[in-house]
Amino acid sequence: MALLDTVLRDVGRTPGVTAAALLDGVTGLSYAEYGTPEPAQDAQETAHSATMHLNRAGFTGELESIVVTTAAHHHVTTRVDRQGDPLLLFALVDRDRTNITWALRDLAEHTDRLLA
Repeated sequence: MALLDTVLRDVGRTPGVTAAALLDGVTGLSYAEYGTPEPAQDAQETAHSATMHLNRAGFTGELESIVVTTAAHHHVTTRVDRQGDPLLLFALVDRDRTNITWALRDLAEHTDRLLA
């Protein structure tokens, strides 16, 4: 677990990220958290729902990421592929303190570190 905590601390150093969590992609169980990622509780359900609706609309392939934007935050959920069930990296990003494009790039790098 120390590695997960280290990676999530690094995620927390991404400008604008106020909270993060690594979740089981099937159950939503949180393996590690940084800050207070309360919105992460719904990230797995949101990803599952989006996947079902996209599949019904005829899209194929795996969901890569979801960005839900509110007045104050971006709720970013990124799929972390691995052998077995997928993981989800959730990050709560403050809209006033970051550029979402840079945050997404940094989160992709952190996702790669989770698999290393």
